[in-house]
Amino acid sequence: MLRHNRERATAFLDGFFCSPFDFPTVQRAPTFNDAAAVASGSLSRILDLAASERLSYNHDVSFSSVASSVTTPRVSFGFLLRRWRTVRRVSQLTLALDADISTRHLSCLETGRAHPSRDMVLRLAEALQVPLRERNALLLAAGYAPFYRQISLDTPEMDVARHAVDFFMKQQEPYPGIVVDRYWNIVKTNEGAKRFLKFFPIRDSTTPRNGIRLVFDPNGLRPFIENWESVAARFIQRVHREVAANPWDAKMKGFLEELLGYPDVPRRWRMLDPNDGPPPFLTIDYRWKNSTLRLFSMITTFGTAQDVALQELRIESFFPADEVARAALTA
Repeated sequence: MLRHNRERATAFLDGFFCSPFDFPTVQRAPTFNDAAAVASGSLSRILDLAASERLSYNHDVSFSSVASSVTTPRVSFGFLLRRWRTVRRVSQLTLALDADISTRHLSCLETGRAHPSRDMVLRLAEALQVPLRERNALLLAAGYAPFYRQISLDTPEMDVARHAVDFFMKQQEPYPGIVVDRYWNIVKTNEGAKRFLKFFPIRDSTTPRNGIRLVFDPNGLRPFIENWESVAARFIQRVHREVAANPWDAKMKGFLEELLGYPDVPRRWRMLDPNDGPPPFLTIDYRWKNSTLRLFSMITTFGTAQDVALQELRIESFFPADEVARAALTA
């Protein structure tokens, strides 16, 4: 009976805070005692509670420089939350269970009838596995300062992470290894990668070099890739998925348009193919001298990154797929 009354009281309170009488800036989560007060008919007690818990938030607060890296325009938190839930293909019920909240309260957050606390924003972002950069965007949309910083790998604060990357790249020798950022710009290479790139008379002088652009640019590696169409098709679908997952990232959209603008790119690549799943294994076949060098790659990321730039950093390690490639890379 007690449990039944508790659930009824909690449900009633949930519905109350989504009613037209709700103060959308209430920050403290209601307790069971508050719910019990509603269930017992003490409406004035709850009205007093809501009025006393209004958020005195200063919207003129000066955000850190992290805010400048957030590419999401000024849209509501509820809109962004729905967008991420749609991208992740998660129902309201599933998200509510994962975030340990009621479906009614989640619905109120999405429609703007309730305002999330800072902790609620982070809890929902964690349940949806939202990248750190976009978590900052959710916080900004809800009226809070960004939480996750974006620090260069060259700063003293990143010494441990930088040493880990350097160690990883050294262990990759003599095979190629590169470190790329969110947009596949190459930020670091090992000696094996430098030797490999010298195999080919690349005319691309753009800096920083970009891993995917090198594959598409006729002045890059494209003329030397025998299975270029298969490889490029996989890369363009990867960029399409990045754009779909982050629809307000203008830089990513611009990068996609740049790739689609290269010569002889099929028109069918302009659309994301949701049914075109990647194969379990794909090699890049490079034409070199009188032979073919077949390589495949593995991507490594930081599993517990709490910095935006560090989470977006990817280490791509290339390995020979046959004896011919192994001999050329170890010569």
